[in-house]
Amino acid sequence: MLSVFTPSRAAARSLGRIRTVALFSLLVVSSGLASASETALTLDEAIRLAVSASASAKASRASVEASTQVAARADQLPDPMLKVGIDNLPVTGPDKFSPTADFMTMRRIGVEQQWVSRDKRQARSARAQRAVEASEGAFLEKVASVREETGKAWLVVLYKQRALRLAKLIENEMQQDLGAVAAAHRGAKASASDVVQARMELIQSRDDIKAAEQGLDTALIGLRRWTRLDVTAVEDIAPEFAAHVPNIPSSELEKYHPAVLNARRSINLADAETAVAVQERSPDWAFEAGFAQRGSQYSNMVSFGVSIPLTLNRAQRQDRDIAEKSALGTKARLEYEDALIDMQSEIHALSSQLTSTKSRIAQLRSELLPAAAEQVELATAAYRSGSGSLTSVFKAKRVSLEKRLQVNELEKEAALLWANLELHVVPHDMATEMRAGK
Repeated sequence: MLSVFTPSRAAARSLGRIRTVALFSLLVVSSGLASASETALTLDEAIRLAVSASASAKASRASVEASTQVAARADQLPDPMLKVGIDNLPVTGPDKFSPTADFMTMRRIGVEQQWVSRDKRQARSARAQRAVEASEGAFLEKVASVREETGKAWLVVLYKQRALRLAKLIENEMQQDLGAVAAAHRGAKASASDVVQARMELIQSRDDIKAAEQGLDTALIGLRRWTRLDVTAVEDIAPEFAAHVPNIPSSELEKYHPAVLNARRSINLADAETAVAVQERSPDWAFEAGFAQRGSQYSNMVSFGVSIPLTLNRAQRQDRDIAEKSALGTKARLEYEDALIDMQSEIHALSSQLTSTKSRIAQLRSELLPAAAEQVELATAAYRSGSGSLTSVFKAKRVSLEKRLQVNELEKEAALLWANLELHVVPHDMATEMRAGK
């Protein structure tokens, strides 16, 4: 708060006290060191709550469990088939419908087992395991998306909180200015026009607060959507915005970046599908054994048999199936190349934008904000000396607030870039746990 009194010794002392308070408030707001309430939500807590509460993440997790159950039975032989029946039962003559009168009539019971080769069962098992990994990739991608969106929502709330504090700070200054000008007017040291100008600035400041409150309420609704928690404030500690992702080699990053991780696992699944198609080219044999009982006056019998599918048109059936799976493998590899290039380009672009934005913030903090504060002091000094107007003082204060809000908005932009870059990567411990099959 900067006094708008005409020069006096009391005014000078008041000006010094108020300037100290205003400077301290500015430092607190700008550095983000304002104490948070006991119920303030941290960024890590918000992300943890969101991942735990996300229905889509739970659905993806259930899909992983379903794929795991399929994989557990993929290498099993088909169930044997029990075969029961009556052969050669007479339907005419004196022995009709008698199961024991005719020597050709037999009551039969047997079992048939389709035999799947060991190589084919291993190929099916490998394919099922690749399907599990693909489901895990989809789950990890969903987790990464929830982490990123929650982080962005949390950061928006943080900077909306700071914008509201800035608006309240200037409103407090304008309230004190109005009181000072009104007192000066009563002492014939300020004009009625000055009082009206101060009142207008106070009204504008209060409207700024309402707009900031509305923005904060909207941001809190966005955060509650992810955390499923009635959040009223977040901890006033911003991340350091240190970018680690650009320094990770692509060969390592593909294990944690969802898009590339999924593309790699799609290749593995396509190769497993091709291997199964190659094995399916050889048909499965079926073996059968049975026991036939005839009338007591006749001998009982046993029978054995094997069924062999005749692959008479492999070129148009099995070979085309292999060609289809091979083409899908080629498609998966090409999509992986695109995903890798897209990932690298996106990371480089985001990293460049983040670096540039952080540099702009540092420059504005070191040059623009001090200049805006100096402008307020010069306008105040000019008014005190009688060479400047009160309107110039208010205008300088308004510009100072706008510049602080500009820096706050730029910090929010940097925060969202950081979240897009760092939070869209799957946590290493979660990715490692998935690869270990836990």
